[in-house]
Amino acid sequence: MALFAPLLAFIGRQVGRIVQMAFGWATILLFGRVPQRKQLLLAGVALGSILWVVTVIGVILPDVGAFLIAFVPAPDFIDEKLIRLAMLVLAIVLPMAVGAGGLFLMDPADRPPGIGGKALQVLRGYPYAAVLSLVILLLLVVAPIFKLRTIIKRWEDAHIPIVIKPDGYEQVVGELEAAIDAAGLDMSRARAPRVLEAPSRLLALVGGQSVRRLVPDRIVMLRAASLQVTIHPSDVAIAGSKQAVARARAAVADRLTKTAAYLTASEEAQEVEDALRALRDPDDPDQAMTTLKAIDQRLAELTVPYEEWEVLYRQRLQVERDLLRTGQVPAAQDEEEEPGPVGRLARAVKELTR
Repeated sequence: MALFAPLLAFIGRQVGRIVQMAFGWATILLFGRVPQRKQLLLAGVALGSILWVVTVIGVILPDVGAFLIAFVPAPDFIDEKLIRLAMLVLAIVLPMAVGAGGLFLMDPADRPPGIGGKALQVLRGYPYAAVLSLVILLLLVVAPIFKLRTIIKRWEDAHIPIVIKPDGYEQVVGELEAAIDAAGLDMSRARAPRVLEAPSRLLALVGGQSVRRLVPDRIVMLRAASLQVTIHPSDVAIAGSKQAVARARAAVADRLTKTAAYLTASEEAQEVEDALRALRDPDDPDQAMTTLKAIDQRLAELTVPYEEWEVLYRQRLQVERDLLRTGQVPAAQDEEEEPGPVGRLARAVKELTR
């Protein structure tokens, strides 16, 4: 058992990361881009969905309910029947709470008009809670199987979180395939196992037309002898030999900043990504550096998780590099003018590492 404990812990961490990425994409599909200030509400929607499934199982299966009640730290004077009644109430009310939470997650402009429209959105919490729970449970079963397969093959794996834009899946697949081929890794395209398509199809079932635009007809897998790249709407999963994974990851990471996908999840960070992407082909090259400094100021004031900030800063450096390389911005201009807050931070780090 001591030998298996580290392995199980490792697989558990990997599965947790995959489930977190997939759930993030699921909520984006159903509720749109979520600002950072609403992340706590988003976590509540997730918890409510899972708790609802637990309470429903406890109500339908009395033996399971009795087992769950044993874990409730209730005082002796509270009768077990009251706890069962509370579980029944939760089974009825929790989905409406999920629907109400989803309503507040939406931008005000995207919320349905009128009391009737809002009430319908709250009632949609029932299918939302069911599907979100099914997606998480399905991933908890499927993810360890695929992880175990890479361990048996002695492969390494890497995951790059993304959010593919509406109707952009085929474009992303084509550009990533071209980038990996250009890195000297000849890949062939195939359809991924159908079980990997189940989560997105379940979400499309309850999300309506707006969600179906974000769900691809099929999940594509790029294959070579020592490499496998699966392109999900929320994740680029790379598995293969150490050298192949390193080369593919570098090629994919560089190309993703130029294709129809976001590398961040929060609304604020994606707005910065849009601004940086517009600078890759500026309408007015003379104003490009001024715009870049305005983005620097925004990065200095942005309140997002550090991982997202780091992704944005890396994209900012790539944009500046490309502008200098193509001659759209003179190199001397950046040196003569006063740098922005992010530029000063970068210079300080550079001085410390000399």
